[in-house]
Amino acid sequence: MDILKVLLTFLVGVLTGFLNVMAGGGSMLTLPLLTFLGLSIDVANGTNRVSILIQNLAATYSFKKNKVHILKRSFILSIPATLGAICGTLVVVQINESLLKKIAAVLIILMGSFIVLKKDVWKKNQIATKKSNILSYLTFFFIGFYGGFLQAGVGFFFISALMFLEGFDIVKTNAAKVAIIAVYTIASLLIFAAHNQVDWKIGFVLAIGSAIGSSFGARYMVLNEIVWVKYLLFAAILFASLKMFFS
Repeated sequence: MDILKVLLTFLVGVLTGFLNVMAGGGSMLTLPLLTFLGLSIDVANGTNRVSILIQNLAATYSFKKNKVHILKRSFILSIPATLGAICGTLVVVQINESLLKKIAAVLIILMGSFIVLKKDVWKKNQIATKKSNILSYLTFFFIGFYGGFLQAGVGFFFISALMFLEGFDIVKTNAAKVAIIAVYTIASLLIFAAHNQVDWKIGFVLAIGSAIGSSFGARYMVLNEIVWVKYLLFAAILFASLKMFFS
């Protein structure tokens, strides 16, 4: 991997890590940006999981260190999510690259729209709800399927499900979200690796950049959300996805 590609990959990681903290959904830029760097869409999809796994393992450790005790329920919910992710990954690794590129572009645009239209849904403190294990397990299975298939923007689905179906407050929601994603990403990454759809060097460089970008984003945001970042992110997603769709 040449120096320029390393640098660009690192900068992609910094950008998406920053956006993940500021607005969420930075991973929706990762796939199109990695394809611009020369990876095929299937390898980009698999390689992105390296960064995702490291990010979420680190976040899970951080929540645990800060005594946010949600791991037991998170592990239970990760079971249907992981089963769904395995199914989603097994489907996506078999899809024709050209078709996958178009599917990914459409899904990323839809998820980008969700950022703008539903930007306040995860700000509520707690949702009173009557819990239903069956509904939760089915929901987390299908969210896991999407996560295994594409991943981009899956956090918004988890946030909604954890708040509305589980009744978690925002802190527990985020703690459970990162733990569940970390668990199923292990299974998903192993499947991508078995199909030779992971570039480990790029994945680790991306992960390092993402960690640094997340740190900058947290410092920049401090206490107030910067609303304009969501619209900037959506504009970038729209441009990148359209270019990916028509390439």
